[in-house]
Amino acid sequence: MDEKLLEQARALAERRKTTLNAMVRSLLEHEVEQEDRVAWAKAGMKRLMEEARAKAALDDGEPYVWNRRDAYADREDRLLSRHERPDLRGFGEEES
Repeated sequence: MDEKLLEQARALAERRKTTLNAMVRSLLEHEVEQEDRVAWAKAGMKRLMEEARAKAALDDGEPYVWNRRDAYADREDRLLSRHERPDLRGFGEEES
């Protein structure tokens, strides 16, 4: 590792009141977690594509049209109807 970078990293660790070792460990944990998330997402997408192909085969080869419920089938608790979720963009809010 470049000496200048090492010095800057040590200074950063000191400002954050931690060790360089702890910072490196944290960064590596983050990278590994991200890799796991990517693998999980790819597996989920593959499963959804396979399910869509199977549904199309059952429907005489007609292409399957995705909908929101199918995409989040294993996460039903996260689906909220339009009236249950807040309007995050501010549309529909009444001005006071």
